[in-house]
Amino acid sequence: MSRRGKFITFEGLDGTGKSTQMRKLAAKLRAAGHKVVETREPGGTATGEKIRRVLLDSATEGLSPMAEMALMFASRAQHIAEVIQPALDHGQIVLCDRFTDSTEAYQGSGRRLGSEAVLRLHRILCGDLQPDLTILLDDDLGKSIGRARRRNHKAAKQAEGLGGRGDENRFEQQDRAFFARVHDGYAAIARREPGRVVVVDASGEKGETGRRVVEAVNKRLKVSASAREKNR
Repeated sequence: MSRRGKFITFEGLDGTGKSTQMRKLAAKLRAAGHKVVETREPGGTATGEKIRRVLLDSATEGLSPMAEMALMFASRAQHIAEVIQPALDHGQIVLCDRFTDSTEAYQGSGRRLGSEAVLRLHRILCGDLQPDLTILLDDDLGKSIGRARRRNHKAAKQAEGLGGRGDENRFEQQDRAFFARVHDGYAAIARREPGRVVVVDASGEKGETGRRVVEAVNKRLKVSASAREKNR
């Protein structure tokens, strides 16, 4: 039987560079000879991507916070069963852009539903699956919000130009106070679980942020992200 793989999640506000840094880490891990699965939440499966469209589309602005949280967990439960757990069982490294910490930060803190409800649902619906390592990318609040809004508006316009819909602006329509609560929620998780969560300063150059991410993976998980790379 294969040794269990490693589960690494990337967290933080939109606009902190999560997707970029996850792709860079995946490339380094593959170059070092590891089998890697890249995925995201909400989404990651055919069902999850349908749920993602409902959750992030600004047309569903009236969705209640409880319904929002329930949909997040519906997507996550399918994601674990269909993608994450099978990959871990086969000894692969799973990199996931967001996981339950996002729900605790956005719905628990941002929507003021509290951490208890989020953690209880995680135990029931997700079998309490925990990441081996969580990279929490932290940057200036205003800069992160601005980058996320510009990116999503650009994606929406491009999709419209191709005759489709690419609107993922629902959360970016929230006010600064909402995102401040989300940021504080992430900080509280990091303080509570320092053995799992590594806060990485993402305010500088992307290359420096990437080096900090690789250092955290090498140090915390003893997983080499550079063993076979050349000219490094």
